[in-house]
Amino acid sequence: MSYASDASAQKAPLYILFLLILAGEAVFILPFVLARVFRPTVLEVFQVDNLQLGLCFSVYGVVAMLSYLFGGPLADRYSSRKLIAIALWLTAIGGILFATFPQLLVLQILYGYWGFTTIFLFWAPMIKATRLWGGNNSQGKAFGFLEGGRGLVGALFGSIGLLVFSFVISNDEYQGLDLSTNRAAFRQVILVCAGMVAFVGLLVWRFMRLDNYAAKEIVIDKISYDQIKQVLRLPSVWLLMIIILCAYVGYKITDLFSLYANDVMQYDPVQSAQVGTVLLYMRPVLGVIIGLLADRTQSTIMLILGFVLAIIGAILFATGSIISSAPLLFIVSTLIVATGVYATRSLYFAIMKKGQIPLYLTGTAVGLASLLGYTPDVFVGPVTGYMLENAPGIKGHQHAFWFLGCFSMIGLIASVVFHRYYNRIES
Repeated sequence: MSYASDASAQKAPLYILFLLILAGEAVFILPFVLARVFRPTVLEVFQVDNLQLGLCFSVYGVVAMLSYLFGGPLADRYSSRKLIAIALWLTAIGGILFATFPQLLVLQILYGYWGFTTIFLFWAPMIKATRLWGGNNSQGKAFGFLEGGRGLVGALFGSIGLLVFSFVISNDEYQGLDLSTNRAAFRQVILVCAGMVAFVGLLVWRFMRLDNYAAKEIVIDKISYDQIKQVLRLPSVWLLMIIILCAYVGYKITDLFSLYANDVMQYDPVQSAQVGTVLLYMRPVLGVIIGLLADRTQSTIMLILGFVLAIIGAILFATGSIISSAPLLFIVSTLIVATGVYATRSLYFAIMKKGQIPLYLTGTAVGLASLLGYTPDVFVGPVTGYMLENAPGIKGHQHAFWFLGCFSMIGLIASVVFHRYYNRIES
């Protein structure tokens, strides 16, 4: 295990962060972005319903939970560049099977495979490489740009997919086409996206080299139980688990805004979709702004403010104040919640340095924190779905936003404890 001398090295260039942004969203295009953008088409060409597609996501989530735990230490053992590139290539290979429109059982196995390639091989290396890029003074910018950039790349990939689809089938021709024609068109979308994912892997392998820069990557000779125990003894890791969990609940709740617009505000389907689109493009803008502000203040202060905003916005929705006769209040409250949620999501990994998590154990710490932190992938959907189904209309949405408010309060408490504890140590 060796360390680089900051005095003789340079700061890592911006293009490395750009590669991380590209890779960070490209790896999720096939399993998630295509299903989000082309949801009706995916259901048709794979001959599945929403429940069956949801089961595929559940298989992914189960494999991902295990992958967070065991993939984290792997990132401390091997080069991030190699792991990220291999993950992208293996994910792209899965796209070839995806393009054959397999039966449900095979599709579920494929999603489990993607849970392995995108999390076990990819997640912790991406976070570790981003931390390396940020160095001593740019952690907020590094993770803010990563989150914001990933949002923009996801939107661009979706637009490219729509463009490819439109080349094969025009909007006027789409209605009434048979299954084989729709499959032929969507197959082109899948294969083009798989090719782009593989190409990003090539770029990462060729250019994402951190060894010559200030935050030289450190890999350990072997992974031991003692190193895991060392990480688990850090108070910052346990607080980080809670902070990620609460922030990610908020991120999952943002999926409800377009539905709220339709159910409560009486927007038509097009207007409701526009609400979701605006949020999609808010993510990159806010990610960049919040990252820059965090480095000029303190990441923990911005994290605390993010949870405060999420609580304020959640209360506005949860109290039933936002109804169809108050469209301006709906817009303002949506912006408040989105700003708070995107702030917390952008910054929770940016506080690792302040939490004195050793750089060479970043992967292990990320894996352990993510194991609990990303469990909302498993429980938020069913919980909010139950709330909405059992209390139709505004009542169900009020329950969902009280749910958000409670988790945001827990996240706020954890963030304040983190800030005070490590500020006291630093002083």
